[in-house]
Amino acid sequence: MSLIIRVIVNALALWAAVFLIDGIEIQTDDTVGQIVVYLIVGAIFGVLNAVIKPIVKTVGCLFYALTLGLIGLVVNALLFMLTGWIAGLFELPFHIDGFWPAFWGAIVVTIVSWLLSMFLPDGKDD
Repeated sequence: MSLIIRVIVNALALWAAVFLIDGIEIQTDDTVGQIVVYLIVGAIFGVLNAVIKPIVKTVGCLFYALTLGLIGLVVNALLFMLTGWIAGLFELPFHIDGFWPAFWGAIVVTIVSWLLSMFLPDGKDD
């Protein structure tokens, strides 16, 4: 159940990024199709964050320390661009126009996901 909630949170965060950032778009007019695309791209982004991001953090530990963690913004943008590329491989109508839209989109996705997660149960029994 927690996995489904995380995918929905990612999908809502992606919707916010598409809505707020020029250069990130879903190229379909069908409402149900948009929802499906958001859910699939949210799942792709969640998997990339769960699998690749810890590896990058471990390998690039020195860069994180030297930049006081600011390299994390670049890593998030690159993971967001990778998400767009993988979505293209699956012929999903999700498109990112370049690094800067990915950079700002990743920031929006991170903030919206964090805000939504604050209102969700963490799964721990008190």
